[in-house]
Amino acid sequence: MVIDDGLPLAYLRGVFELAAPYIDLIKIKTGTARLYPRDQLMRKLAMCEEFQIRPFLGGQFHEYVFAMLGEAALPRFYAEARALGIRTIEISDNTVPLTPEQRRGQISAAVASGLSVFGEVGSKETLSNPALLVEQAEVCLSAGAELVLVEAAELVENGRVRRDSLEVLKRGLPQDRIMIELPGPWISGVKSCDIEEMKKILFTEFGPDVNLANIGVTTIYDTEAQRVGLGTGGPLHS
Repeated sequence: MVIDDGLPLAYLRGVFELAAPYIDLIKIKTGTARLYPRDQLMRKLAMCEEFQIRPFLGGQFHEYVFAMLGEAALPRFYAEARALGIRTIEISDNTVPLTPEQRRGQISAAVASGLSVFGEVGSKETLSNPALLVEQAEVCLSAGAELVLVEAAELVENGRVRRDSLEVLKRGLPQDRIMIELPGPWISGVKSCDIEEMKKILFTEFGPDVNLANIGVTTIYDTEAQRVGLGTGGPLHS
């Protein structure tokens, strides 16, 4: 999954023309979709479809609507997403905590409205017990989420990977239904070298086909090279 934090249309077309075979998903992050002129957003979404890349709305937009306008406003959010041509949204509780009942209810309601849902588990503000992340993921999947993303901030501490958390996720969740987010400079203490180190750890622990999220557009080929043992880390060993 590649992250889109406001990439210009012409630039994004160039990225897709070169790298589309290596991109499955693109996240329109946080609430940035609301700042686009409507026609420009629809053009971007159509371009994603043209290259067979699936766009989706980041979960913090959903959190904002829920926190500011309440659950009653969510059906309008879903209707507007569908009207724009968006088929998938993320439902998270990065900064607005959800009870298990709220998580289950919101995912079920979005699915019932005709949307596909990616659930996200974990907080951007506190480190959770990794067993809790597994429980939250199970709620997401049982409620109808197609995929679960694991919040990057839960997997690093002072820039270093929490290997114990990775081990719990590896044992507790189906690997084809989860996507692990890479951290970025928005997380305190994380540097570029920490992101590269985490990639190497994930490829070693989960295998070269691990589902990765938050890939920057300038690192698509570098990441793919690492998957097949052509990157700076050298050949991967099982």
